[in-house]
Amino acid sequence: MWSRLVLVLRTSAAWGGLGLLIVLFIFEGLFRSSPPNIVPFLLMLGTFFAAMTAFSHIHRVRLIDQPVNSTTLANRHRRQIELPLDANAAFALIEASIRELPGAERVDSAADSLQVRAKINRIAPFQDEFWRKWPVTQWLTGGDNQIYATVSPGVDACSVMMICEPTRAGWTDWFLLDSGVNLENALALGRAISRRVAELRKNEKAAAQQTVTEKELTVAKLNLLHAQVEPHFLYNTLASAQILTRSDPASADHMLGNLITYLRHSLPKTEDTPSTIGVELERTRAYLDIMKIRMGSRLQVQIEVPDYLKPVLFPSMMLQTLVENAIKHGLEPQTGGGTIWILARAHENNVALTVADDGRGFSVEGAGTGIGLRNVRERLRLAYGNTASFGIVANFPNGVAATINVPTTFIQGEHHA
Repeated sequence: MWSRLVLVLRTSAAWGGLGLLIVLFIFEGLFRSSPPNIVPFLLMLGTFFAAMTAFSHIHRVRLIDQPVNSTTLANRHRRQIELPLDANAAFALIEASIRELPGAERVDSAADSLQVRAKINRIAPFQDEFWRKWPVTQWLTGGDNQIYATVSPGVDACSVMMICEPTRAGWTDWFLLDSGVNLENALALGRAISRRVAELRKNEKAAAQQTVTEKELTVAKLNLLHAQVEPHFLYNTLASAQILTRSDPASADHMLGNLITYLRHSLPKTEDTPSTIGVELERTRAYLDIMKIRMGSRLQVQIEVPDYLKPVLFPSMMLQTLVENAIKHGLEPQTGGGTIWILARAHENNVALTVADDGRGFSVEGAGTGIGLRNVRERLRLAYGNTASFGIVANFPNGVAATINVPTTFIQGEHHA
């Protein structure tokens, strides 16, 4: 209440005092005569219109912002906003918010000093087209406005100081009122900033949720690809063991022992427990021992894997998949069988694991469905992106050589050169 009364009295007194000084200067200073009787009436009329202007200003401020006090009634407004962003992101957000304000004509920004200045064309809320043509009327209604914003960097956040004010000098605030236009600009800018911050948070939350979803889909897809490899091998092994129990119980017992070893290495692991070349080699040895019982002297195996490479992280089941494909499509179709080579070599920051055979090679008769090799490529893409590769070429003089390249990453720092 007191702030409104003070504004009315201040504006009326300012205009009344200015009018009185003009009258005294003109009539007593220049003409050395007393003012005519109409002058007091004109002074009272001007004071009345000044008071009405103040009341109009108060009414509009109440419409814009319910709390009417000395801060909201002022022509110039300062806002301090804390943003949970780095300085560059906050500067871009402030600049974009100012550019979208109604009437923004000129926006000057300096990214290095984190400052933004803007001129805002004033849209007078109570001025019709007739009075808009008069320059004096335009000056009396306040003129254009401006916005000045500065971003102060912090550690985890930053502070933004904004000033919304008329372009005219500060002393004119005693005589001229802006009808709450700069208050409206300050509130609009605050809303724009809040909306943009909320949109950023929403996008970050959506991106995080998408990342979680993609990770879950990747894990599910890897599990599905993994599951596609094992069943037929297990069925064939159990069927072979069943047959051997009748004809060769000792071999059946040896086959079941290797199957137990194989299954022990194939038990599902937690997502954070990756496999290694050493673990995969043990699993593959058990698989090859089973196949040697089934194929006899038709299968020969040579393994050259340095001990220091065994702790290197390696996708589970991939080595066994390559060996299985080499036997099934390369050696088994041949009457005399053949040899499987498993080689591991380190090169710069990568490890190359090769499975080669001297079987039938890329022949029509030896070709399969290709599901196993497609699974290898897809799992490498999901697990490593572009940092891993898979290649398969003809072996000399016969057979096929398949190589998987993965980054050299040792489990738990076990690096034994």
